[in-house]
Amino acid sequence: MTGLSLVLSAVLIVLAALHLMWALGWWFPLSDERALARSVVGARGIEAMPGAGACALVVVALLFAAAWPWMAASWPVTLGLAGMAGVFLLRGAVAYAPAWRRRLPEEPFATLDRRAFGPLCLALGAGFLILTYGALT
Repeated sequence: MTGLSLVLSAVLIVLAALHLMWALGWWFPLSDERALARSVVGARGIEAMPGAGACALVVVALLFAAAWPWMAASWPVTLGLAGMAGVFLLRGAVAYAPAWRRRLPEEPFATLDRRAFGPLCLALGAGFLILTYGALT
């Protein structure tokens, strides 16, 4: 389980760092804010990235999730692992839902969501589900 925890935490820390860059106004990996917003947000007609506050909240949530697998085993920690599994699995699943696609139709987000963001969330969810199972046994 240590290896899985390490992989999950590493991925989440990288994602948090990316969101921190966006919170600071560094449009990485695309230098054009509009193009980046269309790639990672996907809302109809989006012209700019979400504000620094919204990006910073995501940073905090991702770092919280990255730290969670390293907490001492207890029922609250196990419930937290299960909750994170549920959140990531749900986010991964909605990438394929027609209602989600109608709400966030912009390209290239729609394609990236189906090919990368959704599968990544499903993998993170599966990892947290495995940790939850391990904590229960």
